[in-house]
Amino acid sequence: MTGYVGTPDQWDAEAQLRAAMRSRRLRIITQFNAIPQGVKFLVDLRADLLRFVADDPQLKPLDRELEARLSAWFDVGFLELQRITWSSPAALLEKLVEYEAVHEIRSWDDLKNRLDSDRRCYAFFHPRMPLEPLIFVQVALLEDLADDVQRLLDIEAPLTDASKATTAIFYSISATQTGLRGVSFGNFLLKRVVEDLQRDFPRLKTFATLSPIPGLVRWAQRNPQELAAAITPSDWKRLAAAGIEDADSPHLARILEATPEWTEDEALARALRDPLLKLAARYLVHASRDGKPVDAVARFHLGNGARVERLNWLADTSAKGLGQSWGIMVNYLYDPDRIETNLEAFASEGRIDASAAVKRQARR
Repeated sequence: MTGYVGTPDQWDAEAQLRAAMRSRRLRIITQFNAIPQGVKFLVDLRADLLRFVADDPQLKPLDRELEARLSAWFDVGFLELQRITWSSPAALLEKLVEYEAVHEIRSWDDLKNRLDSDRRCYAFFHPRMPLEPLIFVQVALLEDLADDVQRLLDIEAPLTDASKATTAIFYSISATQTGLRGVSFGNFLLKRVVEDLQRDFPRLKTFATLSPIPGLVRWAQRNPQELAAAITPSDWKRLAAAGIEDADSPHLARILEATPEWTEDEALARALRDPLLKLAARYLVHASRDGKPVDAVARFHLGNGARVERLNWLADTSAKGLGQSWGIMVNYLYDPDRIETNLEAFASEGRIDASAAVKRQARR
């Protein structure tokens, strides 16, 4: 047997073994690449498959094979970065409206505002799906760090002089194809966009997001003790003056349920500001599952080397924003000098980089 190793017979045997282990399904799947709409068909097929795979274990091998094949076909080396403008084909603009997952596009005026001269929108495309953006990012060019998404989305707001911009704010990132779940290219999108922006706007020095915290309220509802722990004695005094006497107050329970009425009471909103910001900081910095942040948006940005820079109170007062995070949003900062270090520390140790201010808020 020892004399067999390293001989041509060994390589022939290995080749025969690989051929024997290659599933018939994979052979059929690969043939779809030659059909004009074949790749899109497989992406949609996997999207349908994902709806049933949890309840039917026999579908898991097919799902794994589809994911493996799509991962190879959608390698970032095959993707094309394109800027989307108001002059892009109408069918593509309609896709942006359909796929926007963070801040709903409510009208054509809204869409036009997001594609104006002080904005940029970029997307990754695959050659076999030329009118289907795989993931896209919307960028606002500003002179400071944004803390209020309402102002970014205000179609009546005056234009910023993009040539004077020093800050690029990524305020919406939307993946569009459910069938590509598990195929990661969002981090490459941001890197390519930063390079493109730096080339066109040399004054840009700061690259950051204004991001939602989609899991905050849900996490607090499952862990009500976390909210109680975030309220200090001085916070309780302010809350008592606003009508919330203790942790058993029905009013506090309604706030925990994220009903929007509390925002109309200025005194109550002021009293809740510090404890809810503290709760949000603890959620982003400490709440984890399997060594990674519970929050999906945090996992994405921290996994790409960003830093938790700043929390913004009532930055999104839409029904969705209040319902998922009491209107709190977060700036993730992409510091070119720290991205690689942060990425490695997060990947190997789960370590989260945060500004001094956020670390103070997150202190237990």
